[in-house]
Amino acid sequence: MVPNKKKVQFAWAMYDWANSVYSLVITSTIFPVYFNNATSSQEMGDVVTFFGVEIVNTVLYSWSISFSFLVIAFLSPLLSGMADSGGRKLLFMKIFAILGASSCMGLFFFDGSNLELGIIFSVLASVGYAGSIVFYNAFLPEISTFEEYDILSARGFALGYIGSVILLVINLVMIQQPSWFMLEDGSSAARWSFLITGIWWLGFASIPFKYLPKHTKSNLTEQSLFWSGYKGIRKVFGLVSKRTELKQFLLAFLFYSMGVQTVMYMAASFGDKELNLAGDKLIVTILIIQVVAIAGSYLFGWLAKTRGNKLSLMSMVFIWVGICLSAYFVTTEVEFYGLAFVVGLVMGGIQAISRSSYSKLIPEGSQDNASYFSFYDVTEKIAIVFGTFSYGFIEKYTGSMRDSSLVLGIFFIIGMLFLFRVTFPEYKLVKA
Repeated sequence: MVPNKKKVQFAWAMYDWANSVYSLVITSTIFPVYFNNATSSQEMGDVVTFFGVEIVNTVLYSWSISFSFLVIAFLSPLLSGMADSGGRKLLFMKIFAILGASSCMGLFFFDGSNLELGIIFSVLASVGYAGSIVFYNAFLPEISTFEEYDILSARGFALGYIGSVILLVINLVMIQQPSWFMLEDGSSAARWSFLITGIWWLGFASIPFKYLPKHTKSNLTEQSLFWSGYKGIRKVFGLVSKRTELKQFLLAFLFYSMGVQTVMYMAASFGDKELNLAGDKLIVTILIIQVVAIAGSYLFGWLAKTRGNKLSLMSMVFIWVGICLSAYFVTTEVEFYGLAFVVGLVMGGIQAISRSSYSKLIPEGSQDNASYFSFYDVTEKIAIVFGTFSYGFIEKYTGSMRDSSLVLGIFFIIGMLFLFRVTFPEYKLVKA
């Protein structure tokens, strides 16, 4: 029984509010647009030199994302095993959050001339964000009941979208009207937005840091704690390999996440290169996605609660296939806005319901939630690695992001086939 349950659940959801500004400002909107502009020149066009190697700037950005999530994919199983054995989920969550927020602040010093510095800070910010999420997600089955998973997960994502939209609007005003804030130009305002994002992340993260369970129950030494991490990985891997539904779900999640996560990271770059949309219009597009995603989180949370998780997820994956096909044919600004609306509707829902669906497949009363969720999070990180890498690879060799979008559609179809084979635990559905 969790003491002060409502307060703890609210504090947990507030971490979405805290870190989602990174997802929106750094990965989805302002930083990609700023990066493209800061690294383009009349002499070289969109080709940059990174540690002596010439490469297209958007390909470099796409692959840097892949690398950062590859790092966390290797680290998180070990760390989660240590967290479960040593009772230190909150400690590891803090470490990664501080790394991510500090790196966001470091991006303030990236002005385009120091490309390597910008990439290094963006990679570290990504590692910090992804690493903290592993331990954050692991708290969900500990602070809520089976029946609460869907709605609490949706509440977290909804708070994340609301908070990130608020900060993005403030940043957008700064970029459009820099003189109001005594700044030189929009480029300077963009750099200040990176600094503010890090401060917001770290500041609001203090709420979950204060109220989430500390779990300081272990007397293991640092060396035994390290080895316990490996033991935890082996133990949970054995359990996952024996649970057919978990395996099927993780395979489904792997493939459709390749599409979902890549769209989130590359949408702004697509609008910039394929449709030549101005930076402010791209940011407005992402705002549309975020606002609609708030409603989408609750809509598909309600559908999961009343009609079951499988129907909710299958419906969203089907819509994602249509999105990828439509992206290939989008040519106008209005069409792009319409597509953004649909993306927003299913983006929030598929993230929230995927997390809660996985929670329902974990054995009830498990003491290895962080290790179980490390498999979930590693699956997502590998999906991002393959998704963003393939997106950049196809663009590099075809010269078009539209072809990359078609491949994402194939990922969703494969994910749907695996998802169709998953049977979720039976529970009493709430009447609509």
